[in-house]
Amino acid sequence: MRSIVECVPNFSNGRDPEVYGRIVDAISSVKGVQVLDVSADPDHNRTVVTYVGPPDEAVEAGYRAIAKAKELIDLDQHQGEHPRIGATDVFPFIPIKGVTMGDCVALAQQLGKRVGEGLGVAVYLYGAAATRPERESLAAIRKGQYELWRDEVATNPERTPDYGPAVPQKWGATVIGARPFLIAYNLYLNSNDVAIAEKVAKAVRFSSGGWRYVQAKGFLVEGQAQVSMNLTNFEKTPIHRVQEAVRREAAQYGLTVTHAELVGLIPQKALLDSAKWYLQLDDLPDEQVLELRLQSSPEQDGSDESEVVHMGRFAAMVADRTPTPGGGSVSALVGALGASLAQMSAELTVDRKKYAHVREEVQNILTEAEAIRHELIEAVNEDAASFEGILRVVRNKEMDEEAKAAAMEAATIHAGEVPLRVARLSRDAARLAKTMATIGNVNAATDAAVGAIMARAAVYGAELNVKVNGVGLKNRELAAAWAREVDALVEETEQLAAEAREIAEEHGGL
Repeated sequence: MRSIVECVPNFSNGRDPEVYGRIVDAISSVKGVQVLDVSADPDHNRTVVTYVGPPDEAVEAGYRAIAKAKELIDLDQHQGEHPRIGATDVFPFIPIKGVTMGDCVALAQQLGKRVGEGLGVAVYLYGAAATRPERESLAAIRKGQYELWRDEVATNPERTPDYGPAVPQKWGATVIGARPFLIAYNLYLNSNDVAIAEKVAKAVRFSSGGWRYVQAKGFLVEGQAQVSMNLTNFEKTPIHRVQEAVRREAAQYGLTVTHAELVGLIPQKALLDSAKWYLQLDDLPDEQVLELRLQSSPEQDGSDESEVVHMGRFAAMVADRTPTPGGGSVSALVGALGASLAQMSAELTVDRKKYAHVREEVQNILTEAEAIRHELIEAVNEDAASFEGILRVVRNKEMDEEAKAAAMEAATIHAGEVPLRVARLSRDAARLAKTMATIGNVNAATDAAVGAIMARAAVYGAELNVKVNGVGLKNRELAAAWAREVDALVEETEQLAAEAREIAEEHGGL
């Protein structure tokens, strides 16, 4: 499986294409790295670059970019609307494919050490890579911006960098870390009053009592008030809900949202979720969207056996002489098949007049089973990626012993949490399948029972993976908690599968 990491470095120049163009060229010079987006804002005097690549190449591109920014940008001469602390202000690693958050923490540490030692730039680790709780927040590290950092770094112990010298330099400091995908989203108001934009921002941002996973600040951009936001978890705080919150707050001042702006890239799911919400398509499955349906289908080769071939490829990958995909991925797939059978039974029941009395319950089961199926399919790759994350830490020769131990603990925790989630979801799939065997179309009762049995197998497989990862944990309390929970899940799913089989046998006269 090819590993892909995303990097979204922010550079403190958005007005001189010659400067930020040379930084982008430095990134592009690394083979295997692809620059996806360059967003320069002259008012903020800031350029956000989005690029992807394999982990090692992403680190090399980051090093070259930071070196070039150090050469070209003088923070003593810099002015702009956006807070900043360095020439390369912030540099996050984001897991995309075959890469875990633990891997990204290790990459942040690797790049931070190289930059600190090789370039003489003060480096602070933030987000998931933070070395102390107060440094998890970028805003906390950047408090007072470059000017206060310059005045305090040599004398204030709280400003001591994780890597590099505690010496004020004209290129400032760089904040490197690991985080989930972030959406940079700006809304413009029909006003030139920046004070109102700041009041709206204060109302919606989490730090002052607003929405969880929302960071916001008010700016004046080209004479128009702007509410600038970072959405750090679009699945838990969706973009459309934030937009409506800004709209309501602005209305209190007699204002409205005139237009929106994205900085960088946005996941397709965020847009689709918003489209479903605004169009009130609450029950729209992703497969009903043409492009997504085509993407989810195996490549057609003119043969009726193409889908069998597609599944055969996965079986061949499992059989290959590589550690991944292995038992964890197979457990997730088996759980997904269990959820699929529960969903199938619901599909064969929901619109039948004979079962009209349970239609609402079956519709809810259908929706829940589909969601579980999607999550378990995602876990197939995530489980493989989590194991590869452990291997990546083992093979890393650049981290010191303490950093390597911390990275290994983080990678092991993630590797145990994935199968634990698989066990929980598969238990839920078994519950739905058992219910469908009970109330659903009698002609699909055995299918539903097979779904519960598949879910039971998935839980058994996940149990082994949870416990084997627990053996390697230094946090013995967490390992014990994992074991207790997964034992309970095994017992519960065993009972559900047995009951589903008994019901199916009764319906079928077996």
